[in-house]
Amino acid sequence: MTAPTLEIYLSDDDLTSALRADARLGLTADPKWLPPKWFYDARGSELFEQITELPEYYPTRTERALLERVVGEIARTAQAEVLVELGAGSAAKTRLLLSALTAEGPLKTYVPQDVSSSALRAAAAEIATEFPGLAVHGVVSDFTDTLHNLPRGGRRMIAFLGGTIGNLVPAERAEFLSSIREVLEPGEQLLLGAGLVIDPAVLVPAYDDAAGVTAEFNRNVLHVLNSRLDADFEPDKFAHVATWETEDEWIEMRLEATEDMTVTVRELDLTLQFARGEQMRTEISAKFRIDGLDAELAAAGFETEQVWTDPDNRFALVLAARR
Repeated sequence: MTAPTLEIYLSDDDLTSALRADARLGLTADPKWLPPKWFYDARGSELFEQITELPEYYPTRTERALLERVVGEIARTAQAEVLVELGAGSAAKTRLLLSALTAEGPLKTYVPQDVSSSALRAAAAEIATEFPGLAVHGVVSDFTDTLHNLPRGGRRMIAFLGGTIGNLVPAERAEFLSSIREVLEPGEQLLLGAGLVIDPAVLVPAYDDAAGVTAEFNRNVLHVLNSRLDADFEPDKFAHVATWETEDEWIEMRLEATEDMTVTVRELDLTLQFARGEQMRTEISAKFRIDGLDAELAAAGFETEQVWTDPDNRFALVLAARR
């Protein structure tokens, strides 16, 4: 077994600087907003793992079941020598891809990317042990602006799973997909996981579960601001709100102030006023239609090769090649 390697392009200081910039921009906007990536400190990651096991939260298990069913076909079609995974985390679902790609023969290298060096180091070590013939080359970075740091060489397939593409608004998606195209060679591929538009009666409970786990996850961003930026939010005074925005075709999560309050963010020298009933957006989760996905990929310079969906048409895996 070859020991995994790790390249670090994102330090704790870089993360803090990014948080400061995002918080200042979002908290001084009207209406206020925060990016969803700041949910994920250690506690936020634990809460999200709990969410994926809730009966209402279908996306994770639906994508996994779909991947289990079609992974062999993906591997035969892609014939990838290098698998790059953006936002790898624990690399749980990726093991299915790695098994199929190594069974097909050509896979030589796995490149997990994540913002967390500790999570990536642990996942890389586990994968290197489970797949002793595979070179593991981890990259600690933010996938939204450091794709150029991904290693080159070999026929690559970039996997972006979990429906995370839906956390980006359309302009951000267009920029992100174009940036992926820029780092790929013609014929190299993107495997994209995306949630599909379905009945809001099923969608909304997935983001507003009866046990209140998603509500705690939503409020966790305030705990992050308190601990990282010396803010004095009282998270329990904010209510979790999840709505289906019909025109935009996305779920929108917000935090609603339950009373008038003043909040200080000392690290930013900010004093904020929240009126009772004021809502702050913390996440969108866009859902897609197949023709819309195809159009967005085409606009970014990709050609859709194959689309797989689950029997209920709740989730899609799209394999697209860089033109």
